[in-house]
Amino acid sequence: MRFFIIGFGQAGGKILDLFLGREKEAGSNIKIKPLAVNTARTDLMGLRYVPKECRLLIGQTVVKGHGVGTDNKLGAKIAQDEIDTILNAIDKMGTHDIDAFLIIAGLGGGTGSGGSPVLAKYLSETYSEPVYAVGVLPAPEEGKLYSLNAARSMISLLKFVDNLILVDNGAWKFEGMSLRESFAKINEEIVKRLALLARAGEPSEMVGEMVVDSSEVINTLRGGGISSIGYATTLVEEKKKGFSLFRRKEEEEFAENDKATKIASLVRRAALGRLTIPCNVRSAERALILVAGPPEHLDRKGLEKAKLWLEETIAGVEVRAGDYPTRRTKHIAALVVLANVTDVPRVKQLQRLASEAKEEIESVEKERIEKTLEIFDEDIEPLI
Repeated sequence: MRFFIIGFGQAGGKILDLFLGREKEAGSNIKIKPLAVNTARTDLMGLRYVPKECRLLIGQTVVKGHGVGTDNKLGAKIAQDEIDTILNAIDKMGTHDIDAFLIIAGLGGGTGSGGSPVLAKYLSETYSEPVYAVGVLPAPEEGKLYSLNAARSMISLLKFVDNLILVDNGAWKFEGMSLRESFAKINEEIVKRLALLARAGEPSEMVGEMVVDSSEVINTLRGGGISSIGYATTLVEEKKKGFSLFRRKEEEEFAENDKATKIASLVRRAALGRLTIPCNVRSAERALILVAGPPEHLDRKGLEKAKLWLEETIAGVEVRAGDYPTRRTKHIAALVVLANVTDVPRVKQLQRLASEAKEEIESVEKERIEKTLEIFDEDIEPLI
């Protein structure tokens, strides 16, 4: 799956940068086109793996490279004013060989939260390729203003993207870690999932038994809506040495019979474990399974078994499954995309927090204006 990835804002840029760094460490040949867009110069300068020519600073005449803070309305205005600059940068890098656009942004801040819906709108109007977004929701303890920003951004994104993959910071808490450390860990988890998704349909050292190509990913994510991604991994077992020929043959036969169960179990763990955003699996309209690892540890029967289980579990009946054999790892990883989920408690909570924040902001604003007017003499008439 050949993505043109745009990291919009601080969080989006960091995730994009980490993605490129992990792919470089793995010696990957996956073709990705990256672009980091920000209103803060220091955020762009802090990136390590995004090439300098793929970093774009916008809003210089307005915020002088200092960012927009948490003002996502200003972030949206700057993106609107400079949309031609952003689209020109994308055109310059070329789009003829991509399968889809992927915008990554934190939805609670200002630049990514405000700018990503604007970019999604113009990308969907300009190009025939699908436009997806990975939106990172703020944790409740980050404050109601962040929740209000996220609600505004999410509603806007859903109008223009082909699918919105949500990540809930509030559901990804790590014991004993600070908020900053937790965010770094969350970014790692996001990158693991995106890296495996990017391998769908891409050339490998060998051909899989059940191949998932980019068109199947696109068909899974079609029609808009919210999606969640599950992921699970296990270390492969090394073959034991020193057994007799009979014992070794017996072990191999047992291993063959056991592989299917292991693959099916790993897929279940991915679907029922920690999802990017907690949701009711049964509310998913479609699903995609992708399993990667050393070829001798992959199993077609296991994939078919997992596919059947997921077909019986989700609300819809469309489940696609495939494998990606590779010798670049000693792990087996399973990815489960739950597309167009409708039962997402966090979204309902976010809506409530956003409504409360809006009421509080309006109340404080009204009180501030009234106190300011009390300073002036009542005999002075206002102009309007």
